[in-house]
Amino acid sequence: MDNMTSSQNVALEKPAVEHREAYGTAKTENLRDNGLWRIILPAFVVVCCLILLSFPLIILTPLFFNSLNSNAAANLANIPLTWIWITMVLIEVVIIAIVIRGLIKIFMTNAGSYASR
Repeated sequence: MDNMTSSQNVALEKPAVEHREAYGTAKTENLRDNGLWRIILPAFVVVCCLILLSFPLIILTPLFFNSLNSNAAANLANIPLTWIWITMVLIEVVIIAIVIRGLIKIFMTNAGSYASR
């Protein structure tokens, strides 16, 4: 009794021997890089970091200055909110600094490593 299917027959056959020849590696190839990405990538990362830093501060700064106003609703109710805005700004700046540090380490450190010779 021969219960072998076509997939089992294929598994028993030996693969054909192919001729392979190495012509070099990527290190020796001329990739014709003009270096423009070394300028565009860091500039894009810097712009993104500035945007990332500016948006929360643009939102929180007017709220902080409004909390300093003696006629603000929270100050009239004897519930000063100034400490909340200061704390939020500090927390946001720390989180943004960590993110910016990571972006700079990822994208800026490798840009100079591939200088053309």
